Amino acid sequence: MKVVLPSNLAAQIEPHLSNEDRSVRLDLQGNLDSNASDAEVYFHEWSYNAYFERVLAQLPNLRWLHTESAGIDHLLTPALLSRDLIVTNSARVHAIPIAEFVLAYMLDRAKCLSKFKLAQQQNHWLSYPEVEALGLQELMSATVLIIGAGGIGQAIATRAKAFGMRVWGSCLHPRSLSGFDLVVGDREWRKLLPEVDYVILATPLTAQTKHLIDAKVLQSMQASTYLINIARGEIIDENALIHALQKGWIAGAALDAFAIEPLPSDSQLRSLPNLFITPHCSGISKQMQQRVVELFLENLALYRAGKPLRNIVDKAAGY
Repeated sequence: MKVVLPSNLAAQIEPHLSNEDRSVRLDLQGNLDSNASDAEVYFHEWSYNAYFERVLAQLPNLRWLHTESAGIDHLLTPALLSRDLIVTNSARVHAIPIAEFVLAYMLDRAKCLSKFKLAQQQNHWLSYPEVEALGLQELMSATVLIIGAGGIGQAIATRAKAFGMRVWGSCLHPRSLSGFDLVVGDREWRKLLPEVDYVILATPLTAQTKHLIDAKVLQSMQASTYLINIARGEIIDENALIHALQKGWIAGAALDAFAIEPLPSDSQLRSLPNLFITPHCSGISKQMQQRVVELFLENLALYRAGKPLRNIVDKAAGY
């Protein structure tokens, strides 16, 4: 069986292939190192998104596509949807680093860490009145609303609960979940916004969640609310967010995902003082990469045995 592997992960996977398997490496420019027309399996890695359709066209006998990412919105092209492929994702693999990033964003907001770092760079020792003026806060007893109580949302909830926060969540099928004080349906979370200190976006991007956070939602939040997006950029109406941050509808935001990536150099988002930007990296860690490889190898063994794979994606639903 022939397997197409990203060149940056191939060395970790190839020693575990069977004697009957043959690998084809895909380099960072989207080039295959040998003919892959008979390949059945393709491991797609985030770095290769720009070449996805070109690579897919060279794999006419592909039967199973695995992606390193949890979200698959970027892969649901007509070329993929027209083919009868099994698609699996790496859901839950990224939960730990993403949840830790969310806590880092919240701690930076509560403890003004970025402002202390700036003072250090300016060789300025903040006086007690200057520190008081920062309005340092505690996470203890603060209320966080996690929109999307899946694997990543649950990992965030567990860590927020450890800080003594009141944790609310929303999902399509509300039920009691560990780490959450309250879980509501996907149409009910809006009424909670006036009581929320932190809003975390951890939901997939679908037709229903595009621009879920619009001007009306932003105006429903407290002026002290902090918005964090570790999901997909298009879940937020970025123009509405820019306006909200400029007008003080909310206190600030931290974004790890954007409608256009890399974020254009002339984007207004770059210059907003109450916005913390990171380059879609919250899911990355050395340990995460190892878990991705382990998941793929586990599924490869299941595929060989003709058994159901883990993390099969519903292409119609988009997750």
